[in-house]
Amino acid sequence: MVDMQGRLMGKRFHAGHFVAGAWEETHCCNYLLATDLEMGTPDGYASTSWERGYGDYVMKPDLETLRPVPWLEGTVMVMCDVLDHHTHEEVPHSPRAILRRQVNRLKGTGYDAMAATELEFFLFEKSFDQIRGEGFRDLEPISGYNEDYHILQTTKEEHVMRPIRNHLWDAGIPVENSKGEAETGQEELNIKYAPAMDTAEYHSIAKNAVKEIAWQHGHAATFLPKWHHDKVGSSSHVHQSLWRDGKPAFYDEGDDLGMSALMKRYVAGLLKYAADYTYFMAPYINSYKRFMKGTFAPTRIIWSVDNRTAGFRLCGEGTKAVRIECRIPGSDMNPYLAMAGMLAAGIAGIEEGLELQPPAKGDVYQGETGMIPGTLKDARDALDGSAMLRAAMGDDVVDHYTRAAEVEIEEFERVVTDWEVARGFERA
Repeated sequence: MVDMQGRLMGKRFHAGHFVAGAWEETHCCNYLLATDLEMGTPDGYASTSWERGYGDYVMKPDLETLRPVPWLEGTVMVMCDVLDHHTHEEVPHSPRAILRRQVNRLKGTGYDAMAATELEFFLFEKSFDQIRGEGFRDLEPISGYNEDYHILQTTKEEHVMRPIRNHLWDAGIPVENSKGEAETGQEELNIKYAPAMDTAEYHSIAKNAVKEIAWQHGHAATFLPKWHHDKVGSSSHVHQSLWRDGKPAFYDEGDDLGMSALMKRYVAGLLKYAADYTYFMAPYINSYKRFMKGTFAPTRIIWSVDNRTAGFRLCGEGTKAVRIECRIPGSDMNPYLAMAGMLAAGIAGIEEGLELQPPAKGDVYQGETGMIPGTLKDARDALDGSAMLRAAMGDDVVDHYTRAAEVEIEEFERVVTDWEVARGFERA
């Protein structure tokens, strides 16, 4: 299953037992959808608690997702839906359920949601265990210089990146390419445009594979958006469009930019409600350290044409490949939640008949447009107060993830950081 953080959680079965009957269902503790990165059991969740005894959920294998895991010996995997143990109804705050609900809303109007995500991450010289043992200090990326599109430097990393591409391909994930990104030791993995549910699946499996394959080769890989204040952060841009009857519904050959009226209303919804779903794109304290001008990470809620300084970039203008790229999400996003939030906003834009303002031009780090929430607290407040998301996802779901944001804030605020000690130990 995919947890709230977008990680793969589950069990390892003997193949004989799985074939004999476990393919129908298994069980897991329901704290897996009410926990934090440390696998703690914070209070304040309506769905489960110590008072309610932390019961079971049913993990129901979706056999259409059964696939080999070529980087592990004799292994296949299957993704599961998470069901209530008593009713066998889908748990509404399960990430798969949240995205499926928005995909099905679109299907009900005749549209298919299509998307692709870009996975950015850093590779380090040492392993996870070595880095942890050294207190996460003096981290050494796998390269010594900016390797954006750099063939020589990425050749030195092919002992990790080639197995990532090839193993994922053999697992049925349509990898297109990898490249060096715009920082020391930074990589990008691109996977083919696909239906939104498939894209979320591909992203989650690929992210897990990157970590496992890096570990197998003695290296660590991190999807932390900002691992050092002097380094560029890692994003996970999301490209999206709607299709109808196998054809791109965002395309209108009569429009100057190739944008259909449907697309314009959808993009207007993305812009109007960007603050509401920012938490789903940036779920941790660290997520907000990435939003800095001059770093290719956006700061403003604005759209532009093929402009990497904007929060939303129009790509493929004038062609059938026209689509909108949301550049706000960080590498730590849960793809199911992020895409669900975007789809809900886009649907709202269509239903409300919103008008899209003309695209911005030039350096849009400057200007008077609305700002992306600058802290997790700001994003939490926007999520909690979002009437649009409450209508689209349900109060229980919004309350659940509002509490997840609060847990992260509470945990951070109780910790004394190295920065505070070094700054004030003598001089305060």
